[in-house]
Amino acid sequence: MDLTAHRSSDRERARASDMMALVPEAGTAALDIGARDGFFSSLLAERYAQVVALDLERPAIAHARITCVQGDATALQFPDGAFDLVFCAEVLEHIPTPGLERACRELARVASADLVIGVPYRQDIRLGRTTCRRCGKVSPPWGHVNRFDEHSLTRLFPGFTPVATSFVGTTRAHTNALSASLMDYAGNPFGSYAQLEACVHCGAAVQPPAQRNMAQRLATRTAHLLTRTQQTLVRPHANWLHMRLRKNMRADG
Repeated sequence: MDLTAHRSSDRERARASDMMALVPEAGTAALDIGARDGFFSSLLAERYAQVVALDLERPAIAHARITCVQGDATALQFPDGAFDLVFCAEVLEHIPTPGLERACRELARVASADLVIGVPYRQDIRLGRTTCRRCGKVSPPWGHVNRFDEHSLTRLFPGFTPVATSFVGTTRAHTNALSASLMDYAGNPFGSYAQLEACVHCGAAVQPPAQRNMAQRLATRTAHLLTRTQQTLVRPHANWLHMRLRKNMRADG
């Protein structure tokens, strides 16, 4: 995926603008979890004196106020309360249980005041699945192994209180068990094969699907018709959920 083109799309610009609207205007130290190309790290550096950009592979970001670190959100190498803000966008949906719970505990541990979290909202992860050419197993789209709403997200951070919640974009994307099974049988020809994320089972890079036989083509057409019909009956909802949470202060004595 071309991240430059992705960042410049109207959808992504609206999402980024909404995320940054939740960030406090100024602070001393911020941690950007899953920094990737440093897009949000650079925006955070306009408000914070020091930003740590963390990813599974050390980011390459040239900025005087940004420190690039290789690390894992499930085991952060920082002391308790090290950051005024912990910023986490497009990360939690990728972390399988029980790692998800560990990551959320770590984010909460190193935040002294605020968390700003962005996740897909009520995503139907049966849509856009991929079939691995190496192991033959099915992965969710874009490596999204979790789905969230405002209640499930809040429950992951019991020591924090939501102070701002916003919803961005709109979608009717939804399918059903029969259509999903038919697409699996057909090799998921319309999956998210442009993704950077690897197969969640074997770690191989996803590749375009194999050529389908006649039975698989019929299954694909049937699944597509069923899903398209169902989507006309589904109420639209937001694409993304963004939330700012404030750490609960304990009363002394």
